[in-house]
Amino acid sequence: MELIIGGAFQGKTAFAKENFNLTDDEIFICDKDSAPDFSKKCITHIERFSFWCVEHGFEPAEYLFEHAENIFDKIIISDDISCGVVPINKTERAWREANGRLLIKLSKESEHVTRIFCGLSQRLK
Repeated sequence: MELIIGGAFQGKTAFAKENFNLTDDEIFICDKDSAPDFSKKCITHIERFSFWCVEHGFEPAEYLFEHAENIFDKIIISDDISCGVVPINKTERAWREANGRLLIKLSKESEHVTRIFCGLSQRLK
């Protein structure tokens, strides 16, 4: 598994496309309204999946590893939502915490973890 993290609009998907020869058809873009299509080679905006889980009473890390077949063959991309002001809204706070736990689990299980900042990559693992 490859984990790519970084701020919004920093070039994470472009990095994944270039370094893993991905086409648009191989990338699933998560939204906050449904579970991801785990059959795709790359899952981006996994933080939105975390939000969906929190709203439906699931722990994102548990749900992902229970429902995603071949998760260890995937490229996972996440926006960093851990910085900035802590949200007043209880659901948004729970989302940030759950997403943090998910990223910890993903980083432990990933072969490589890469941070993208201003289009530049930094290998963390």
